[in-house]
Amino acid sequence: MMPIPLSWWLTVSAALFSIGVYGALSRKNAIGILMGIELVLNAVNINLVAFWRYIAPTDISGQVFAIIVITVAAAEAAVGLAIIIALYRRRQTAVVDDLDLLKN
Repeated sequence: MMPIPLSWWLTVSAALFSIGVYGALSRKNAIGILMGIELVLNAVNINLVAFWRYIAPTDISGQVFAIIVITVAAAEAAVGLAIIIALYRRRQTAVVDDLDLLKN
């Protein structure tokens, strides 16, 4: 059985990264922006694990970096959702354009 070439993993990662950037930049809803950022971080994880597998499979450095990125993504999601919930309770909207708290 032949392994999947590195270029295929990089293509999937680039596509996922592009979808995430487009989703983060084109959405007006704060939840959609967070989902786009999560897709970008998942593309980074695919790159880390793919390069680890093809360059140095005996080390665990790629897996460790992927776990660090997953931890950062979880913290980002928790803090981001907490901020969005607090803003929604105050303003009754999750649209980023309407969240101008400093203009009051």
